[in-house]
Amino acid sequence: MAGTLAVHVVAGAAPIAFMVGTSFALGDIGDGGAAGWLALAIGAFLVQMILAPVQLVLSRTIARRVDAACITRLTRFALREASLAGLERPDVADRLVQADEAFEQWTLTPGAALEGALALTARYTQLVGAVVVLAGAIGPGAATAGAGVALVARLGQTEAFHRWGQLIRKFTPLRRRAAYVRDLATSTRAAKEIRTLGLLDWLDERYVADNRGVLEPTWAWRRRVYGAPFLLYLAVALIGSVVALLLVARTGAATGVAALSMAVQAILLCGRFGVVFPEADVKLVFGRSAWEALLEFEAITRRVGVQSRSQAAVAAVVPREVIRLSGVRFGYRPDRPVLDGLDLELPVGSSTALIGINGAGKTTLVKVLTGMYAPDAGALTVDGADLRTLDVDAWQRAFAVTFQDYLRYEMSLRDNVAMGAVPHRDDDDGIRAELVRVGLAPLLDELPAGLDTPLTRALPGGRDLSGGQWQRIALARSLFAVRHGASVMVLDEPTAQLDARGEADFYDAFLDLTRGVTSLVISHRFSTVRKADQIVVLDGGKVIERGAHNQLVAQGGHYARMFEAQARRFGTDEAVDATTGATR
Repeated sequence: MAGTLAVHVVAGAAPIAFMVGTSFALGDIGDGGAAGWLALAIGAFLVQMILAPVQLVLSRTIARRVDAACITRLTRFALREASLAGLERPDVADRLVQADEAFEQWTLTPGAALEGALALTARYTQLVGAVVVLAGAIGPGAATAGAGVALVARLGQTEAFHRWGQLIRKFTPLRRRAAYVRDLATSTRAAKEIRTLGLLDWLDERYVADNRGVLEPTWAWRRRVYGAPFLLYLAVALIGSVVALLLVARTGAATGVAALSMAVQAILLCGRFGVVFPEADVKLVFGRSAWEALLEFEAITRRVGVQSRSQAAVAAVVPREVIRLSGVRFGYRPDRPVLDGLDLELPVGSSTALIGINGAGKTTLVKVLTGMYAPDAGALTVDGADLRTLDVDAWQRAFAVTFQDYLRYEMSLRDNVAMGAVPHRDDDDGIRAELVRVGLAPLLDELPAGLDTPLTRALPGGRDLSGGQWQRIALARSLFAVRHGASVMVLDEPTAQLDARGEADFYDAFLDLTRGVTSLVISHRFSTVRKADQIVVLDGGKVIERGAHNQLVAQGGHYARMFEAQARRFGTDEAVDATTGATR
């Protein structure tokens, strides 16, 4: 920083030296002393030319270091400290998008704001030099007028830019909506539906309408910011410039050509402070806005609550006896609980199946169980220890989770499986073994580059997969995590995209896949859940039934009715004996 500031100061002083050299050279043309002053002017010019790229390189280096620190801070906070409930708030999403856009474009970042601030060092060095030249050439009156012109003009620009930076955030939700339509229309994920449904014209009109919804209020605000205030500052600057020029005109003839030349150039330099500085102003406004968005993102999320994280490496929390949820209450809104007094025990080494209608809170339960959401009331204990007293990272390392909306990573097959245990990415035998277990042995033989084949057509040599194959890879990812130490496996609708044969294979292999592991399976398919050690029925945010398959069928309750309805729907040869309650 000190070296960069010094370079900027020298670069800012060079034009002043050039101004002085050329002015005295003009004044001494007839006296034979012009050569020395011209040498000064040429030297100053060369210094300025040499330092221009050095200024850029040094400032950009500092800017990139600042941006690297900001990206690290943003990423760590979002993925480690911020709670999932905080990240899902729309006002948090607005700030996160604004900060993310800045880093994605790599132009208007917090580092760029610092780069712009450093560039102002040279500008203000020039201003100080110009005022000193005016004072020496004409007198303190002209120097005061010139300084006043520059500072008033600069105040007008910075005030307008600052107000504009404050207003940018008001339009973030509107810009986010327009950006979504643009991304939808230009990405491949929606291309099939856009074409088959004939949505192109509608999306085009929607994009224009959403953009006008952003631009029209933006234009109106710009007129308010840059309209009347701009005219006021312009009038003050013009009056000051006229005063300075009149003083020069009154005393210039008596002071000589050199003083007159320096004074006119100095006044012009002062007047230039009323224009936009391209190397500084835009970067300062948008970069500062991105920095403030990052700070607001953290502040709002902290108000919602942050996760307790240890900075030291902590061994995974491995349950030994039982995981228990006692009286757990959680809601995305305080007046509308999703889980309401839920009691559930997951004995270590056993398999539990969780069923319930859509909206019963099954996926929310998984997020509470894995520590992503903190209960509003009640407790989650691991062998009697409250999760709030444990390290969340260590607890989550005990899990191998396949969510219903699992991600399809546009990376290699190896990476897609190894993400279950990234430190063991080179365990080729383990990766292949889990792919075989989930029925993807034929895929291994088909892929041109084996495990290193990209699973996307967007990359050379890449290959896309069917929905069922992607679901099997998600299962393999969880099994690979179990292979390397995860002790709790959670499968959310693990057969949703499998065909009838794939579902039957999973049904047959279920006990083998979950043997020795504490497992929780969420499914609407009773062929999947019936082999679990215990089946839990969730309704209204509470457990209303629990037991083995035959026990629940015999009770004739909620589970029995759901099972009978599904058996009739799929035409299975298994039905419920009306007398004994057993299945046949």
